[in-house]
Amino acid sequence: MKVSALLTSVGINIALCVVLLSLYSILRKQPGNFSVYFGRKLARERKRQKEGHFSFERFVPSPSWIVKAWGYTEDEILAIAGLDAVVFLRILIFSIQIFSVASFICILFVLPVNYLGQDGPHLHIPSENLDVFSIANVKKGSHWLWVHCVALYIISGFACALLYVQYRSIARMRLSHLAASPPNPSHFTILVRSIPKSTEKSLSESVMSFFSNYHASTYLSHQMIYRTGKVQKIMKNAENMYKKFVQIEHVGIDQTHGHHMAKCGLCGSISNSIQLRCRQVDIDIDKSSLEHEDSNTQKECTAAFVFFKNRYAAVVASKVLQTSNPMLWVTDLAPESRDVYWSNLWIPYEQLWMRRIAILIASIVFMFLFFPPVTFVQGLSELEQLQQMFPFLRKLLRTTFVTQVVTGYLPSVILMLFLYIVPPTMMLFSSIEGPISYSARKKSACCKVLYFTIWNVFFANVFTGSIISQINAISVPKDIPNQLAKAVPRQATFFITYVLTSGWASLSSEIVQLFPLAFNLIKKHIFRTKVDADSIPSFPYHTEVPRVVLFGLIGFVCSILAPLILPFLLVYFSLGYIVYKNQIVNVYCSKYETWGQMWPVVHNTIIFSLVLAQIIALGVFGIRDSPVASGFTIPLVIITLLFNTYCRRRFYPIFKNVSAQDVINMDREDEQMGRVEAILMELQKAYCQFPQKEEIALSSDGETDCNKNDGNEKKEECPVQVNLK
Repeated sequence: MKVSALLTSVGINIALCVVLLSLYSILRKQPGNFSVYFGRKLARERKRQKEGHFSFERFVPSPSWIVKAWGYTEDEILAIAGLDAVVFLRILIFSIQIFSVASFICILFVLPVNYLGQDGPHLHIPSENLDVFSIANVKKGSHWLWVHCVALYIISGFACALLYVQYRSIARMRLSHLAASPPNPSHFTILVRSIPKSTEKSLSESVMSFFSNYHASTYLSHQMIYRTGKVQKIMKNAENMYKKFVQIEHVGIDQTHGHHMAKCGLCGSISNSIQLRCRQVDIDIDKSSLEHEDSNTQKECTAAFVFFKNRYAAVVASKVLQTSNPMLWVTDLAPESRDVYWSNLWIPYEQLWMRRIAILIASIVFMFLFFPPVTFVQGLSELEQLQQMFPFLRKLLRTTFVTQVVTGYLPSVILMLFLYIVPPTMMLFSSIEGPISYSARKKSACCKVLYFTIWNVFFANVFTGSIISQINAISVPKDIPNQLAKAVPRQATFFITYVLTSGWASLSSEIVQLFPLAFNLIKKHIFRTKVDADSIPSFPYHTEVPRVVLFGLIGFVCSILAPLILPFLLVYFSLGYIVYKNQIVNVYCSKYETWGQMWPVVHNTIIFSLVLAQIIALGVFGIRDSPVASGFTIPLVIITLLFNTYCRRRFYPIFKNVSAQDVINMDREDEQMGRVEAILMELQKAYCQFPQKEEIALSSDGETDCNKNDGNEKKEECPVQVNLK
C-alpha cells in the first residue's frame, strides 16, 4: 500500500468522524431524542422530556459535550456508574499513557532509522510504499537495530510499571468499596447445587437437615429453586402486559388528541374504537386460582439459596468441600439478587461440564469459519490477486482513486461488518454454558469475543493466503516466531487502516447511537408510542473491552516494527476516553456490579501482547542478522513473565476471593450498629424467584429509576424454610 492510499483512508475516516460528531452535537439537543442520549439521567431524575420552544442554537454543532464529559472526575464516575465503569476508563487511561511514551520514542528515533535503512534515493512521500517506514526497510546486519531493541526495553518497562500501579490501585479500590458498601443479601447467601435426592424426604428437607447438622450455629434458612410451569409463564406475561398498559396510560398517549383516543397502527390516524382504560384492568382476577393451579406444576430443582447469620459463615461455606464427593452439595457465593440468571439455576450440575465442552468446540468451529472472509479481505489488499479473481474489474482498478479506496479502506470495512455478528453469537454461547448470573455471562462473552478477535483480526490476517498455506505456515512450532517476524511487518499497513475504520468510525457511531436513534424515531413517529425507562441499555463491556484491548495488542506488536500506527492509536484512545465517559454518564445504566472483575482479564491480555511483541521482535532481529539485539531480547521475555507471575500472586487473589479479615470486620460493624436483625429479615425476601409477584412501582409520570434493584426491594415474601433451632 502506498502513502496516498493511507491518506485517502485517513481523509475518509476523518470526514466521517467530523460529520457524525457534529450530527451528535445537534441530535442530543433535540427533546425527542432525550431518551436515546440521556436515558440514564431521565431514569435517575424521573424527568419527562418536554418539547420546549424552538431555538436556533439547537441546530448548531457545538463541542460543549466534550468539555462536560472531560470535567467528570473519577469519584463522580464511581458514584454514578460504579467500579466497573472506572476500571474500563482506567484501561483507556493506561493505553493513552503507554502509547504516548511509545509514540514519542518510536516516531522520534525508530521511524527515521526505518526510513533511512536502505541506501539510495527516496521517492516523493505520497508515492512511497508504506513498507519504507517499517523495520522491513532496514538492511540485514545493520548496527542500527540496537535502537529498536532499546525502544522495546523502554516500552516494556514502562508498560509493566503502569500495569503494576493500575493493578494495585484497582485492587485497593475494590477492597475499600467492598468494605464500605451497604449490607447486601448476597454477602450472606450461597448457592447450593447438585443436592442429592432422597426417597425418604423432599429436597427442601434434605437441605435443612444437612445445613442444620453441619452448619448448625450459623445456618439461618434456605429457599428452594423451582422449575417454573406454563401457568406461571402466562401469569408473568399478564403482569408484563399490565405494566405496559400502565406505562402507556402515563407516557404513551398523545394528550393533544384526547384522553379516550389513541393513534393506531402505522398510519397514525385516530381510532374511537380503542378505549384505553388501564386503571379498570384488574390483573388479580382469578389470580389465586392460577397460583393454586401453578403450584402443582412447580418442580423443586436440585438447587437452593442458603442464608447464613453472618458473612464469614457464608464465605467459609461457599469455599469448603461439603462432602467427600465433590459432585454433590456444590456451593458458590450467590450473585446479587438483581444479577441472578434464574433460567440457568435449574440446569443439572452434571450437565455443566458437557455444556462447556460443547461450547468450546462450537466456539473453535465458529472461529475457523471466519477464515474464508478474512482471506477474502486480505485478497482485497493485493491488487494483483484481486485482478486475477475478477478479470472484469481490471479497467476499474487502474483508476487511482478506486485503487486507493480498495486497498486502503475497503478491506477493513468488510472485516468490521463481518465482526458485527460475533458478540451476539458469543453471548448466546455464554448463555448456553450455564452461568448463574448476568455478569458472569457477560464476562464469559467478553473473553470469547476477545479470543476470537485476537485470532481472526490479528493472527488470521498475519498468516495471509489460502487456508492451506496458513496451516502450513504454523505447522512447525519452532518456526512460528520466524513466520510472525516475516508476516507482521507486511500486514502493518492493514492494521493501520483497521484502526482508522474499526476504531475512529466505531467511536463516532457509538456516540451517535445509530440503531437506538432509528428505533426511537420509528417508535415515536410510526407506532406513536414513547420509549419507557425500562429500555435503557447496560454498558456493552463484552464488545468494547475486546476492541480496546485488541488495539493495544496491535500497538505493542507494531510499535517498533511499524511505528507509523502509533499516532492513529493515540488519537483513538484519547477520543475513546471522551466518548465512553460521555456514554457512561448519560446513556448506559448498569443494573449490577462486579467490582472490577474485568481487570485481571485485561491485565493478562496486555502481558500476552507484550510477550508476543517481544517474541516477534526476537524473530525479526534473527532474520535481520542482529545476534546482539536477539540476545538482549530473551531476558526481556523472561522478566515480563516473572512480573506477571508476581502480579498473579500479589493481586489476583483479591479479585477471586474475599478475605476473612474484611468480612469479619463488616460483621462486627453490623453488630455494633445494631442492624443485624434488619439484615436477616431482608434475606427472607431478597431472592424471590417469581417476578409475577412483584409490585409494579411506577412514578407519577410512569418512569422507573435505573438505580433501583429492578423491583427486588418490593417483592412479596417467598416460601422460605427457617431453622428454628
